[in-house]
Amino acid sequence: MSGKSFLDQLKKEFSGKITGENLTALDPWIEVSPDGLVEVCEFLKNDPAAQFDLLNCISGVDYLEPDPKKAAKTGWEPHTEVVYHLSSTVKKHTLVLKVILPRWKDDVPGQLPEVPTVSHVWRTADWHEREVYDLSGVHFIGHPDLRRILCCEDWVGHPLRKDYEMPLEYHGIRGR
Repeated sequence: MSGKSFLDQLKKEFSGKITGENLTALDPWIEVSPDGLVEVCEFLKNDPAAQFDLLNCISGVDYLEPDPKKAAKTGWEPHTEVVYHLSSTVKKHTLVLKVILPRWKDDVPGQLPEVPTVSHVWRTADWHEREVYDLSGVHFIGHPDLRRILCCEDWVGHPLRKDYEMPLEYHGIRGR
């Protein structure tokens, strides 16, 4: 599977839903719009040339620089990325998909950004999405059982967000 020709095919097939790429990166990646994610994932899994039959992991990345002086130099606006690492056990190739989301839905602090679930495409996405929801605060629309998986159900906040503040105590137990 040639990177450039495959990317050209994806852009043709999913006009406007492939929004960026870097095929020369150590882990080549393609950026997909949130509304195109499910279609692109289904294609990548089922296309005979691609056969991405394995979803290795999903990660949530919070792009926020809390220091105003450093933030002015970053060159990007605060946002959240959801990163999907795919492999083909048949074709022996890999691909990374990225979906760029605002940090907060409708720019309302506390309102989690949303992306559709791919748990019906790869069953392993079920737990991966729950982990990203729990730790990074991304809501996966249509997920069959979106609830915390690592933190307690009554935990407040999402620990991998850069503006997360660790509580001084939890149920009367003080931290250090």
